[in-house]
Amino acid sequence: MSSKWSPIPGGITVARGFKASGISAGLKSSGKPDLALLVAPKGAVCAGTFTQSLARAACVDLCIERLKVTAGRTRAVLINSGQANACTGDRGLIDSLRATQALADQLGLMPDEMLICSTGVIGVPIPIHNLLASLEHLIDSLNEGGGSDAAKAILTTDLVDKQFAFEANLGGRCVHIGGMAKGSGMIHPNMSTMLGYLTCDVGLPVDAWQSMVTRVVENSFNAVSVDGDSSTNDSLVAFAAGETLAAEYWDDLEEGLMALAQHLAKAIARDGEGANCLLEVVVKGTASAAEAQRIARTIVSSALVKTAVHGCDPNWGRILAAAGRAGVKFMPEDVCLWIGPIQLMEAGKPLRFDAHAASRYIKERMNGAYLNDDCVSICLVIGHGIWEGSAWGCDLSDQYVRINADYTT
Repeated sequence: MSSKWSPIPGGITVARGFKASGISAGLKSSGKPDLALLVAPKGAVCAGTFTQSLARAACVDLCIERLKVTAGRTRAVLINSGQANACTGDRGLIDSLRATQALADQLGLMPDEMLICSTGVIGVPIPIHNLLASLEHLIDSLNEGGGSDAAKAILTTDLVDKQFAFEANLGGRCVHIGGMAKGSGMIHPNMSTMLGYLTCDVGLPVDAWQSMVTRVVENSFNAVSVDGDSSTNDSLVAFAAGETLAAEYWDDLEEGLMALAQHLAKAIARDGEGANCLLEVVVKGTASAAEAQRIARTIVSSALVKTAVHGCDPNWGRILAAAGRAGVKFMPEDVCLWIGPIQLMEAGKPLRFDAHAASRYIKERMNGAYLNDDCVSICLVIGHGIWEGSAWGCDLSDQYVRINADYTT
């Protein structure tokens, strides 16, 4: 990332003018926070990317429709956790409409300016009466420091909240960008992330903002996989509001957004259900960035690669097998491969290597045991092209099976 951008404490409310809140509305039996609200200042523009699944929740279709109707002039997003409200028949849309109508009435805005996102168990509707009864408290709790409360309220099986923020001097003023996300299982997005939110305190034309967000998503949230399963509710919503930023600084802004989104994507992979380490796959030498990312994502999604990492087994054949089925042509005789600093292949031929050292490299990074570094790195060079791409995931453990075998029982 460019030295223009520096990390700062906070999340979605570091951007000037944004307010957020997160409360317990009785949607979860655990009593943990389960309802969040993000409100953007007047004049904000909103961009979004959403799941491509045909079995998507009604709230996803509602968000897509409202962003079109308002031409991106959306002001708020309501987020509930505990229930995906997907595959619930007509009730899914009815409850989403009731919730956003009630929220609009209390905020003094139009219903079309309200978005709603849900996360939790598929097939389970929102306890809508609890939600409606909690809106007044949710709105009263809105504040410019409420990003942390909101980040906690959107969690499901996550072990930690995920929020980051950066600032930079662009065009003679300090620009802030912040974000939060949730996700731990059912992570293999086909649009963006599980649930993710970005904010920025500069003004941009909505079409330029949407294009920027789409590019950022493709190389961050669309490059992460925990278990190969895409959700019914994947949604990424991004707001920009403030004094107009000159077009000459848009590339700098996109660079910061990319760094922010990649931080959040890695946090999701690191917090994968049952995960012990972050897995990063870098592919180089392709004819396009898309080809590199496709191979990287195939490798990072492979159950055989992920279980080998969990077992600290440098079984490099699984890596090559995954690359070979990614649908990208390459010459096997060009392949070079590394696990961490240890080279395993050169010009398509296996090298003699210290298997114990390679295993130790992985083992030391389990749970960040090595200098607080929990990232296992795999680098694959497949040709002489100038492009490269990255993807992130985690190991696949027996704990993942236990968590998901008993998810609703």
